[in-house]
This record gives sequence, structure tokens and C-alpha cells, in this order.
Amino acid sequence: MEAYILDWANLLLRWLHIITGIAWIGSSFYFVWLDNSLMKPQDPELIDKGVSGELWAVHGGGFYNPQKYLVAPKRLPEHLHWFYWESYSTWMSGFALLVALYLFNAQTYLIDRNVFDWGPVAAVVAVLCFLVVGWLVYDIICRVAGTDERADRKVGIAVALFVAAAAWLACHLFAGRAAFLIVGAMIATIMSANVLMVIIPGQRKVVAAMRAGEPVDPIHGKLGKQRSVHNTYFTLPVLFAMLSNHYSMVYSAPHNWLVLIALMLAGALIRQFFVLRHKGVTNPWYPAAGIALLLGVAVAIAPPGLDKAAAPSAPLGAQDIGQVRQVVAQRCVVCHNAQLANKGIQLQTPELLKSHAQVVYQQAVVQKTMPLNNATGMTDDERALLARWFQDGAPVH
Repeated sequence: MEAYILDWANLLLRWLHIITGIAWIGSSFYFVWLDNSLMKPQDPELIDKGVSGELWAVHGGGFYNPQKYLVAPKRLPEHLHWFYWESYSTWMSGFALLVALYLFNAQTYLIDRNVFDWGPVAAVVAVLCFLVVGWLVYDIICRVAGTDERADRKVGIAVALFVAAAAWLACHLFAGRAAFLIVGAMIATIMSANVLMVIIPGQRKVVAAMRAGEPVDPIHGKLGKQRSVHNTYFTLPVLFAMLSNHYSMVYSAPHNWLVLIALMLAGALIRQFFVLRHKGVTNPWYPAAGIALLLGVAVAIAPPGLDKAAAPSAPLGAQDIGQVRQVVAQRCVVCHNAQLANKGIQLQTPELLKSHAQVVYQQAVVQKTMPLNNATGMTDDERALLARWFQDGAPVH
């Protein structure tokens, strides 16, 4: 019953996380596009009001005319819409999902004793440290680098090196699937903390100063803009890290930390293309470099013999079928039985194995996500045997 409840919690929290994530990423992408698409106003009245850029757009049968002020209107409206609930709700739903799926089942999801042999409590503490320390290190980098003309480049290089180091460390401490997710969660925490700790407080200080008729310190806008730009480059790497747990070919590859770094870098390069495109600059080298990285990783981690045509296999005999049932009993039934039916799957009888043949083939042969972290040591030969068995009609007698 507990496993069933956790499955529902996983499903609903994942659904909520996707919904809020779409809202946050959507608004982030929109404002980056808007900020880079504004045109200098020609109307003297707009210029006199302090409008530095405007845009006319048509959408959904209506016309829109967003305007950006150098600081704020001379008379600040009473009602201001603040864009922060999307960020906070995305992080909270993501953290709840991390707790329900990974931290609550640390022994299963976080730990691979072939990578690092430690206990679940230590692993959970380490995950929390990644989130907290990740933000602290990033924030220190931003503050130390300063706000001079070369600050963005210095911060970008330092943050990239820090994320690469975090990826290496995570992949040497946690199971590959968890390591990729933890690095993504660390970056997502940085993104949300940027909103909570820098962007929104700075905006509140600006608004408070204007309402009080006091001079506005431009540093708040500059720092907020810097962190907002960082967030847009973080987005695609985070999305890759979150999606990667469905594809064992990347997180179980040799030197998986290099795979993670390369694919996150590809995402950042592709995002750079769109950022520049919004400014009217088309530079195909950025997406070309990103695609080249993706192709390079795909070739580098491809399994041997992938380009060879598979030789026709003889029909399975009774001895082969017996070996299939033995493999399932040794590698799968420990988590899929009458007492512990993970994901509602039971495999302890020939009839149950037959009914779940499609799932066994998908998870153990095609995606290689099961056994989880390969905790029971399923070999490539055993996976090949399961493939022959499924392609032969999944006989059990």
C-alpha cells in the first residue's frame, strides 16, 4: 500500500512540477525575448514619460503595446504584477518530488555501491548540501566578480567551472541517474534563489524608494538583470538534467560526468543562439557547436556493434525459457513480488511474467533503466536473452 501511495504522490507532484515549470520558463523566455525586441520610441510623449523601449504585437485577436521605462513611470501605479510565484512554486514542487522519490528512498535511488559505498542518511545530507552550498558558492562568485564591464565574462567562466566540478563530484558520489538529477536540482535552486534573494528584494527596494520620493540606486536593476540573464542560460541545462533520468544511455555511460557537462553546455550554446536572435543577430555557430556536441556524445557512448545487423536467432528452447525465468527471478522479482510490487508490477509467476513482458522488455532491454542502478547485477548477455525471449513471443513454458 505504501508503494502505491508513493506512486500517486510521484505522479501528482511530477504533474504539478511540470505545470509550474512551464509557467516559470514561459515567462522567463517571454521577458528575455521582449527585452531584446523592444524598439526605441519615436513618439515625443513616450520619450518625455521616460519610456526607453516599446513593442507592438498582435495575439489572440488583440493588440498589445508593452513599454519599458528607464527606471519607472513618474507616477508609479498602485498595482504592480510581480513575477515570482512561478519560480517559488516550481522549486517547491520540485523539492517535494525530490523528497518523495529520491530522499525517501535513498537506499534505492541515491546509492550505487559500485560508485560510492555509504549509508542513506549520509547520502540525503549530501544532496541537501549540494542544494545549499551550490547557491552559496554561486552567490559568492557573483559578488566577488563585481559589476565592472568584464564581470559577466568572469562570472560566466567561474560558474561554468563550478558546475563542471559539481557534476564530477555528484557522479562520483551518487548513482548516475540521481547524480544527473541532483546537479539539475542544484542549478534550479540557484535559479529560484536568484529570484528570492536578489531579483525580487532589489525590485522591492526600487519601488519603496520611488514611493518615498528618494533616489533610486541603479545597482539593484543591474544585479537583477545579471541574475535574470544567468537564469535564462541555466534553463536548458536544467531541463536536460531533469529529463535524463528516463535515458540510462547517458547517465550510465562511462565518464558520465563528462556526458552531463557536454550536454548541458550544448543546451547553453543553443540558448545563446536564441538570445542573440532576439536582438536581431543570427550566429549559426552557436547552434552548430551545440548540435556537434550532441552528436559527438551520441557517437562516443554508442554501444559496440550498434552498426552491425543482428543475425537471425534460433527459436528459444525449453532450456532458454528456463534461463529467462531464472534471470527474472534473480534480477527482478526482489522488487516485483506479492509483498513489494514496485509500480504495481509482479513477476513471481510465469503468468505474471507473460502479462508484463512488454514492460520487462522496455525497461530492462531497450531503456536499461531496470534493475534500478543495476543493483542486482543484470549482465548484457542476460539483457540479450530477454530481448530474444520477447521477440520470440515471450513464451514462459
